[in-house]
This record gives sequence, C-alpha cells and structure tokens, in this order.
Amino acid sequence: MDIVVSSYLAYLAICVPVVLFVGWTLHKNGRIFLVEIFDHNEALADSLNHLLLTGFYLAATGFVSVMLRVGAHPKDTAEAMESLSTKIGLVLFVLGAVHLINLLLLSTTRRKALLERMEARFRAGEAEAAS
Repeated sequence: MDIVVSSYLAYLAICVPVVLFVGWTLHKNGRIFLVEIFDHNEALADSLNHLLLTGFYLAATGFVSVMLRVGAHPKDTAEAMESLSTKIGLVLFVLGAVHLINLLLLSTTRRKALLERMEARFRAGEAEAAS
C-alpha cells in the first residue's frame, strides 16, 4: 500500500473516533446546561441538543475531510508521521477551540437565563408586597 494512502487511513482512523467521542461528550454533558437554560423544558433542551450535535458532526467531519488533503504528500515514513501529527494536531486544536467556545456560550446563556429568572422573581415579590 502506498505511504500516502496509509497516512490517510491512519489519519481517518484517529480523527473519526475523536470527533465521535467529542460530539458524544458535548451532547451528554451539555444537556444539563440546556435544560436549565430553557427553564427545565426537557423536550426543548433535548431537541436543541440533538440539533447542536448534528451541526457539530457535520462541521467536524467536513473539517476532517478537508484537512485530509491539506499538506505535502509524504515520500517516506518520517514525512508521513510529521504530516499526520500536524493534521491531527490541527484537528484536535480546532475541536478543542470549538469545545471552549461552546462552553463559553452555554455558560453565558445560562448566566443570562438565571439572572432573568431572578429578576422576574424579584418583581413578583415586589408586586406581591405592594398588594
């Protein structure tokens, strides 16, 4: 088998499981944030969580696919390892950045939702006290 094809197969054998693991982890652990953001409306939270997972998988597999062809074609094993580590490193870096951005957005949205609920309770308490 050609060294280029072997490096492509190794790249895919590493990147595809990583994308699946990261997507599953985001889906599983992000649900609690979404449930709280949507005031414990689990159906809405689960629906959005599924849509986010689908979007993540589309974007991540697209990026992994585009990165497959990026870079020089290795001529020997050492170049293949260098190319492979560069591509995998870039994929991991981008997935990590997406994960951090996702956490930041969820945290910010959660904080905003909690503040809005606290303000609504405060206003309800003022209205009740004025009665």
